[in-house]
Amino acid sequence: MGEPAPLAVAYDVGSVSPAEIAVGVAGLVPVAFLLPHSPHVRKLRPVLSRLGRVVQLTGRPERDVVLVRRLAPAGVLTFSENLLRVTAGLAHDLGLPGHTPEVAEVLTDKYRQRERLRVAGVDAVRCHLVPDAAAWERALSAVGLPAVVKPVHGQGSRGTFAVRDRVEAEGVRSRLFEDPGGAWVVEEFLQGRPSGTLGDYVSVETATGPDGTKVLAMTGKHPLTPPFRETGQFWPAALPHEDHAAVSDLAVRAVTALGVTTGVCHTEVKLTPGGPRIIEVNGRLGGHLNELSRRASGVDLVRTAALLALGAPSPPAPTPPGRVYFQFNGLAPVRPGQLRALTGGDDVRCLEGITGYRPYVSPGDHLPGGVGSVFMDLLTGDVPDHRAMVDLLNRALPLLRYEFTDGATTWIEHPRQAQADDPAPQNPPCATASPNRLETDSGNRQQTI
Repeated sequence: MGEPAPLAVAYDVGSVSPAEIAVGVAGLVPVAFLLPHSPHVRKLRPVLSRLGRVVQLTGRPERDVVLVRRLAPAGVLTFSENLLRVTAGLAHDLGLPGHTPEVAEVLTDKYRQRERLRVAGVDAVRCHLVPDAAAWERALSAVGLPAVVKPVHGQGSRGTFAVRDRVEAEGVRSRLFEDPGGAWVVEEFLQGRPSGTLGDYVSVETATGPDGTKVLAMTGKHPLTPPFRETGQFWPAALPHEDHAAVSDLAVRAVTALGVTTGVCHTEVKLTPGGPRIIEVNGRLGGHLNELSRRASGVDLVRTAALLALGAPSPPAPTPPGRVYFQFNGLAPVRPGQLRALTGGDDVRCLEGITGYRPYVSPGDHLPGGVGSVFMDLLTGDVPDHRAMVDLLNRALPLLRYEFTDGATTWIEHPRQAQADDPAPQNPPCATASPNRLETDSGNRQQTI
């Protein structure tokens, strides 16, 4: 008897980790990884080859569908934003469940997505396409100020700017068109309602299968770091019942209007004084949500996505957790630089309520700068309520310290920019924490994480 037909998973940067994929699919079907040519894939190819079969994509759709057809896959799936269109084309050509090519185009094109939602009567956020510098002034006049400027294609807040007045508009315009070729959108700025110590937006995680779309969970967010840099999330969101219902309804209507028939979607929603508004709909699992879901509810969202790709019905929503489970990500600096030291990990791990601290970078790494949400690390924990979460983060974050250099100067940052100038605690929270220091004169980097 032959091996069962595999699940073909297109893998690249921005995906959940190879280990999460292997764990999520374990016991269902074998995994075959479809790999584009990219630096990220080259680095991780040895790991991927140990977890499943590896197929190198050529970048030519007519050739790649032949390669994948030879696998006779039971389903095709991706967790990477930049492979949504590739995966949709493969699913369509092979007659498998998934986004259609047309749906994938709308999900990955911010202008077309806004237009589809407006025409469907779901949400009419003013939006204007800027294909080149000549359209810049028309876009500003049509949308008005303040506004948000985004690349038509992109993720992780990369290249996203706030434009509050004409002075900022001129500064952004000069940056956008230094390198011609990219298209942009200018959108209405959605002003969030007062939200205290929590973020003024949430995300809605949905599952769509043969039986329709269901809300799996609503994810609360920490406040953004300007301009629109994400710093983490938590379950459950801190919303009253009526807001929860309105946000859920809006997200389901948005996913339906965009034509989604299969898969997990991640819809970001702004909480404004006039009600919930769509920020954007993403046609794949949101970043770090599988880790959060597994801790908070025991539900593996990678497995959920795999089952949907294999044609299974939408699963029931996880039971809401009785505690608040959170993640917090320190952000790489907007200014380019080389990391010299990342310290404080031992001290943070000693705090009650913190369940993990994982750095994503190491001394010597060069960080390119920019306004995207590039994460330095992941801090996880769980506490009785949202107030306790805020209190714990206020104690934990000043303990973490990042030291950078650009060759001419050296500077220090902390995970939350608003706390960057706060003095670090003089006493570590537990006596066993070893000191973290950097000896720069000799070039000998010492780090305890």
